[in-house]
Amino acid sequence: MIYLQLFWTFVKIGLFTFGGGYAMIALIQNEVTVNHAWLTQQEFTDILAVSQMTPGPVGINTATYTGYTAVLNAGYEPWQAVLGALLASGAVILLPVALMIVAVIFMQRMKGNRDMENVFSVLRKVVVGLIAAAALQLLTVDSFGQPGWTLQFVLSLIIFAAVFILSLRRKSPILLILASGVLGIIVYSLPL
Repeated sequence: MIYLQLFWTFVKIGLFTFGGGYAMIALIQNEVTVNHAWLTQQEFTDILAVSQMTPGPVGINTATYTGYTAVLNAGYEPWQAVLGALLASGAVILLPVALMIVAVIFMQRMKGNRDMENVFSVLRKVVVGLIAAAALQLLTVDSFGQPGWTLQFVLSLIIFAAVFILSLRRKSPILLILASGVLGIIVYSLPL
């Protein structure tokens, strides 16, 4: 039964998500932590962190880890959880791939059409809103701990501000990620 629920849930998520993996996160979170309660908020936050650190699209990685964890939490064996991971991953891309094939054919025929350009202009704004919604939903105590102006929190804000400013100046994203990771390890290993 959980396999059918996983498949249907991730087909819906794949069909109604515009803007890529980050826009998909809010829908996945709502479905798996609220509607179906397959995962706790803490488990979802952990899955999201791992999904962002591993290679590949974050939405598909999140679907994969969520499918695995949901089946495992339902009491199934790990090998059955692998089937849940494959099912969730395949379901989330099934309809978008089919729709993209149709869309590419259609867009080739509508190239230069003013109405088409207007539709994409609106979709860009919707995508920004979906990504912002995903970011706001992650602003929880589970993700960041108890609020407070500790030295670690202030140092984290300084690191964030520095990386943000350096990214605006077109510094290497890889170096910024590595530097902020090293600084984060140092800051959170301080005995404060």
